[in-house]
Amino acid sequence: MSERVIDQARHCFAFEQDFIGNWRCIPLCVRRKLDLSGVKLKLNHWLGLSQQQRQELVDWADDPKALDLFRDHLRLCTAAMADGMVTDLPVAIAEPWQCPDQLPDLLLEAAQRRRIPLVLDRWAGLSELERFALCKLARPGHDHHNLEAAFSEVLA
Repeated sequence: MSERVIDQARHCFAFEQDFIGNWRCIPLCVRRKLDLSGVKLKLNHWLGLSQQQRQELVDWADDPKALDLFRDHLRLCTAAMADGMVTDLPVAIAEPWQCPDQLPDLLLEAAQRRRIPLVLDRWAGLSELERFALCKLARPGHDHHNLEAAFSEVLA
């Protein structure tokens, strides 16, 4: 099954509407790029950027060369910030959201608790960004505030 056609680099979900435009939170499309480029960007860093800079990060492409530039750009933008420069993390490789052929147990359990049918074929048909969003929102320690809305939007 092929991935749905959305612009993963800059797509924002309807459940993120309350902060789209003012960018008071880091949208999932940017968080995915952070994971793919191996960068830890704190919320304080994000809020320390201008509205225009945040929009630029939302609109940034997500191909490998663009992600290298993204990481370098964030280092430059945050170098003089009170929290210091962004830090490096391992680049996301073979994360559950990057594996369309294996439905993560944690996500399957979250769906079953909510009586939401989620099967491997449906998972495989989601875009990487959609899989990323569901995995991030279902992870332990997250408040799961938008998980219901994400399931509804992504699996609609």
